[in-house]
Amino acid sequence: MRLVLGSASPRRQELLARLGVAPDEVRPADIDETPRKGELPRPYTARMAREKAAAIEAGPQDLVLTADTTVAAGRRILGKPADAGEARAFLELLSGRRHRVVTAVALRRSDALWERQVESAVKMKRLSEPEIAAYLDSGEWQGKAGGYAIQGLAEAFIPWMQGSYSGVMGLPLAETAALLQAAGWPLWERRA
Repeated sequence: MRLVLGSASPRRQELLARLGVAPDEVRPADIDETPRKGELPRPYTARMAREKAAAIEAGPQDLVLTADTTVAAGRRILGKPADAGEARAFLELLSGRRHRVVTAVALRRSDALWERQVESAVKMKRLSEPEIAAYLDSGEWQGKAGGYAIQGLAEAFIPWMQGSYSGVMGLPLAETAALLQAAGWPLWERRA
């Protein structure tokens, strides 16, 4: 049994390593991540994780692990900002308020599919213009749902959260470990 990680995110590889897991192969899924008209954050995130898992070719015994993370401001999906202007708009929207971070995980072996979804509540402090400008200059917002990375500089902007810290980073470890075990991955076996 081999494990294929369907993600280009170095964070997901780092998080898997915390479980003592190194994927045999890393192969990002190439799918259209555009939300459907009226699609809400939770169903959108679950659909993305499933579609990524389905899009990756693998052998019959291979496990394909995929995930998708989105930041939700009410019913609005805040994906990865296209540019610094959109990142600024996201940060201004999130500034001083609570939002949700939804991460869905899908694990596929042949036709079998295991799925989990985790939702965390996050409060961002009210950001000043110098804080927003410095964060945008850092470039850390690039490729990050909602335009920020909780595991980086933006952690200083988060005075409170409830839920899964690793889920907000992009891969909820407790749920991922449970999926791997359910699929037969020897997660907690002693290694010689």
